[in-house]
Amino acid sequence: MTTSTTITRVVAGREAGIAFLRRPGIAHGKAIMLLHGIGSNATSFAPLIDALPAPFEVIAWHAPGYGGSRALVNASPQPTDYAEAMLTFVDTHGLDRVTLLGHSLGCLFAANFAARHPERVGALALLSPALGYGVKPGETMPDTVQGRIDELRALGPRDFAEKRAPRLVYRPEDKPAVFAEVRQAMATVDPVGYMQAARALGAGDLLTDASGLSMATLVAVGAQDVVTPPANARKLYAALPRPAGFHEIPDAGHALPQENPAAVARLLVNLIEASDA
Repeated sequence: MTTSTTITRVVAGREAGIAFLRRPGIAHGKAIMLLHGIGSNATSFAPLIDALPAPFEVIAWHAPGYGGSRALVNASPQPTDYAEAMLTFVDTHGLDRVTLLGHSLGCLFAANFAARHPERVGALALLSPALGYGVKPGETMPDTVQGRIDELRALGPRDFAEKRAPRLVYRPEDKPAVFAEVRQAMATVDPVGYMQAARALGAGDLLTDASGLSMATLVAVGAQDVVTPPANARKLYAALPRPAGFHEIPDAGHALPQENPAAVARLLVNLIEASDA
């Protein structure tokens, strides 16, 4: 069952335990799937969805443990667990082949899915990429990851957002609406889902997955991103077998799809058109 949302032309629904936002399109086979980061959810893509041309069908999931989606069974999941949840998701929605966009932690899930199921991905866009830490099962999480978990436990989601959200937006005082949306998304995270995602961040190894990608892949990052800085994005781009453009977006921080959705939409449309040529 679907219900109307406040986002123009978008409906919200939940199927097979995964909640999502979906904007129908009119061009067959032009589906775009959006995967959010660790402190956000599907609604964080609202500005990007509105910026994308009408022919494209756009679907953004709430990752397992977010936005009403059922959490994963594994308390310490790997990116592959999210990739398998994605496979069930695209099958359920009849999406044979998609253009896949990941933001931040969503890049780890997007690249893992694309490496494992290349026939399902026409092109790939990785924004503000989190590279992961390559922690093996049973190993101790790095302090940067464990610190997120400990802070969320100690502060609760709302105070956690007050502390962390300002780092995600470049000059938040100049973008009050964007900052308010970023902070609100972080303030509503489910602690269980967030902690699972944090452990997947620790386990992930984006550079390894990137080396096995067979589709055209672009990388974009905010020039002022202090969370996943441009140097990391360049390292990722250098590892791609089929690089399709590196873009450093000025006057933007980590929340790139919200800070400059028009620029991201242009990059994505150009990627799709080049891949179809």
